[in-house]
Amino acid sequence: MPEVQVTCIRKSDPSRSHEHITHLGGQGWKWPVAQVIRSIEAGDNTFFVLAPGMRKRSEVMVVRPEGKKPYVRTHADGTPNDNLLALPPCL
Repeated sequence: MPEVQVTCIRKSDPSRSHEHITHLGGQGWKWPVAQVIRSIEAGDNTFFVLAPGMRKRSEVMVVRPEGKKPYVRTHADGTPNDNLLALPPCL
């Protein structure tokens, strides 16, 4: 299973800090979150983020809250964190 580093995000409204993430991207790719979720759940790819300024790796996981739309979130050492929101916008 290929490991894919996420280096940028796109939000529904980039000017607001609490808008949801619509796309994840990296070197030469940008996918809608729904495609990333399908890829993770199918076991096709593993996505990760390196925390800015650190070498700590956070895995991108799928969160499926009851009655709500699934989304992605990072986890490092089993602890949820907001490393995706710290990434720059995709161009």
